[in-house]
Amino acid sequence: QADPADAESETDPRKQLGLHFDLTVPFARYVVDNAGLLTFPFKRYQIQKVWRGERPQEGRFREFIQADIDIVGDGALPLHHDVEVPLIMHEALSSLPVPAVTIHVSNRKVAQGFYQSIGIDPDRLIEVLRVVDKLDKIGPEKVAAELTQSVGTTAQQAGQALRLATITGTDGQDVSDQVLRALAGAEPTELLNEGLAELTALLEATGRRRPGAVIADLKIARGLDYYTGTVYESFMAGHEDLGSVCSGGRYDSLATNGKRTFPGVGISIGLSRLLARVIGEGLVEVSRSVPTAVLVAVTDEAHRCASDAIADTLRARGISADVAPSAAKFGKQIKAADKRSIPFVWFPGADGAPDSVKDIRSGEQVEADAATWQPPTADAAPRITVSPAAACSQAGGQDGSEVDPAS
Repeated sequence: QADPADAESETDPRKQLGLHFDLTVPFARYVVDNAGLLTFPFKRYQIQKVWRGERPQEGRFREFIQADIDIVGDGALPLHHDVEVPLIMHEALSSLPVPAVTIHVSNRKVAQGFYQSIGIDPDRLIEVLRVVDKLDKIGPEKVAAELTQSVGTTAQQAGQALRLATITGTDGQDVSDQVLRALAGAEPTELLNEGLAELTALLEATGRRRPGAVIADLKIARGLDYYTGTVYESFMAGHEDLGSVCSGGRYDSLATNGKRTFPGVGISIGLSRLLARVIGEGLVEVSRSVPTAVLVAVTDEAHRCASDAIADTLRARGISADVAPSAAKFGKQIKAADKRSIPFVWFPGADGAPDSVKDIRSGEQVEADAATWQPPTADAAPRITVSPAAACSQAGGQDGSEVDPAS
C-alpha cells in the first residue's frame, strides 16, 4: 500500500492498484488470453487467497482462502454442467465431518423475467435483485420499503417480488407452478419461461443423482452483476447464521474477446469462514496436532546419519517421520514425542541388532524394518472426527464422520 503522503493525487497510478476480489474474474481473463491453448469445455479448480473491503467480524474477513471450481465452454455450455458443479461441491462437503450442507439454487432469468412480467421498469431489474438478496438480513418489511421508496416499484409489485422470494421446493414442476401463480394473472415473459425450464431441469437432474442435496430457493439472487442464469448458495444445518458457505452461478458473458464468448459456471467455498466456525465452535476433534507418525530416536550424535537414513526410508514409503533434535536419553526423546502426540518412536539397532519401534501409548515395542514396517491405518495420519457434542446435534446429518487429511 502506498504511503498516503506520497500519493496525494487521486490520479496517482498507485491508487489504481488493488487485490483480487475473487477467483472468477481473473480466471475469465486467463481463459480469454489462453483460449487458443485450451480444450473446451475447460475445467479447473483453484485454491488461494482473495481479499474484500469488509468490516472484519465473525464470518467476514478482509483476507481469506477460497476454493473454486469452474467449467467454461466455447460459445455455448450445456445446462448439464449447471447440475455437475453443485453436486461436486455437495459430495466434497459431505465427505467432511461438518454439519449437513444443502445447496440452494435459483435462476436469475426467473427473477428478472418475473419482474418484467409484473411491469417493473426493465432498467431497475438488477436493483430489485440486489434488494431482494438482502431479505434474510433485513427482513420483508424493510425489503418492501426499499423496493417502493428507492427502486420505485408499486406496493403490489413489491408484494409480488416478496412472494416470489418465499418459493422453495425440490419438485421442479411444483416450483414452476408456484411462480406462475405468483404472477396473479400477468402474462409470463419469454425470459421467465426460459428460466423456469432451466430451473426445473436442474432440480429434476440433481434430484435423481443426489436426492435432497439441492433445493430451489427463489430468494437467492447473488449480488454480482456477471451472473446470468443459475445461482447457488449453500447453508450448513444449525449454522444458518453464518450465511452461505459455498456459492456461485452461471456467467454467460463474463469471458469474451469480442469475437468469441466463453460461458461458464462455477461455485466456491470460503474455506477460512467455514474453518473458523468448525474449529471455533469445537465441531471437530483432531487425533493429533502434527502429521508425524514416527519419531526416529538418535542414539548419539556420531550415529545421527543412521537415524536420518531410517527416516528417509520411511518417508520414501509415504510414512511421515521426523528425527529427534538431540541425542538425549531415550526417556526424554519419548517424552518429546508424547508432547507432540507422535504415536511411535523408532529405535535404531545397536551393534548389528535389529531396529525396534515402540507404540508409546500402549508401551508395546516390536522389532521392525524401515523397508517393510507399516503403522496401523488409523495412525498413518491425523484423524478428524465430529466432536461428541456436535455429533448429538447432527443426528441425521452428514454421513462422513471421519476424515483422513492425507486423502
